[in-house]
Amino acid sequence: MEIFKLKESFGFMKYAKRFGLLSLVLVIGSWFLIFTKGFNYGIDFAGGTLIQVKYEQKAPIDEIRKALDATKTFQGAQVTNFGSDEEVVIKIKKVSSDITNDASDEIKKVLHTTGKFDIRRVDMVGAKVGSELQEKGMMALVLAVIGILIYVSYQFEWRFAVASVLALVHDVSIALGAIALLSIEVNLDILAAILTLLGYSINDTIIVFDRIRDSIRRTKQMNLSALIDESVTMTLSRTTLTSLTVFIVVLFLYLFGGEIINGFSLTLLIGVIVGTYSSIFIASPLSQWLGFSIEKFRSKEAEKLKREKEKERMRSMYEQGTL
Repeated sequence: MEIFKLKESFGFMKYAKRFGLLSLVLVIGSWFLIFTKGFNYGIDFAGGTLIQVKYEQKAPIDEIRKALDATKTFQGAQVTNFGSDEEVVIKIKKVSSDITNDASDEIKKVLHTTGKFDIRRVDMVGAKVGSELQEKGMMALVLAVIGILIYVSYQFEWRFAVASVLALVHDVSIALGAIALLSIEVNLDILAAILTLLGYSINDTIIVFDRIRDSIRRTKQMNLSALIDESVTMTLSRTTLTSLTVFIVVLFLYLFGGEIINGFSLTLLIGVIVGTYSSIFIASPLSQWLGFSIEKFRSKEAEKLKREKEKERMRSMYEQGTL
């Protein structure tokens, strides 16, 4: 199935430097935001206590804050609406030793004057556990990138591998910059979204690289820029269809999935856009800028084919008893 058919190759490489400059600005801006503004860590990583409360009427935010501030255990707690005017989330940055195992009883005593409500959820994470989750989350990202680097190096060529990893760094950097800019709460859901973005982005990139490799084998064309333009154009309909499908699904998750997965779905929305953009305009030009040579690639392919034929000849001689 194709959305559109292009009879001639679009000149993507003609605009490669412009898009490269745009990406460089976006990545630098993203890291500037990350180091200056920082992330809004949720209790999964920062540690603390989260209590979700649903009122029968509109939640009296001001009264809730006053009642919490009047109690030493809950002083400094953050109170925000959660999905509707009747529901609120109370966040305490650190787990207090004054909070017992049944924190819901504690909060009921403190807020009994604010109206009728139910405790929907209580999450408590210690600071040490949060730190361990941060470390394991970072390790998961690093191991994923290393695994991708090894796989692409084995299947293609090391320049393609480095280009794909740089494209992934580009995608993740911009996604993290958007998370910092929008103050999206960073928790395990966001980590899952980033890992999903890695898989989605590398899948698109691998398809483009595979088409470039096939084009090199199929034609005698020596102009790498022309081959990249042709290959990206040939995969453009597939890339657009896949990206639109994923985008629409994630958009509906964001609009109707509820507050609890808004961070996850918004991160994926940004990731789908950035990942599609990098697969088309960034990954392939990077392989050329890293010095990929069609002549050397064809020479290696010819040598590989020669070795395979020699192995086949030796196997045939062995089976016939002439070896």
